[in-house]
Amino acid sequence: MAKKVKTILKLNVEAGKANPAPPIGPALGQHGVNIMDFCKQYNEKTKDMQGIIPAQLTIYEDRSFDFILKKPPVAEYIKKQLKISKGSQTPGRKSAGTLTQADLEEIAKEKMFDFNTEDISEAKKIIAGSARSMGIKVEE
Repeated sequence: MAKKVKTILKLNVEAGKANPAPPIGPALGQHGVNIMDFCKQYNEKTKDMQGIIPAQLTIYEDRSFDFILKKPPVAEYIKKQLKISKGSQTPGRKSAGTLTQADLEEIAKEKMFDFNTEDISEAKKIIAGSARSMGIKVEE
């Protein structure tokens, strides 16, 4: 018989650096999950990765859990592509860099699995939107 799902959580955690401190501890603690158990498994799976690696955590009624690792957020790809540490402090006024259509396509291909579209031009629009909200210009 299949386990009964209690809830599904999404956590954005630095690769290999999960620990019981907030935000992880409280998020898992309220569902009765063994926090150290999750941290050890997450850190083991992400030890060779870098940056923020989101985990989609399925928690069952019996307090056991499974999790799937996702690709880093779009903002991480954009920062890596432009070799910057963060977006503009004043988006709309001051630009933090410029992405070309080729950059958009490269990020779209890498992140496609996590989007709810199969269309590369739609994926590029999603990434362009994220870039604009970070204060990054997008070449037409």
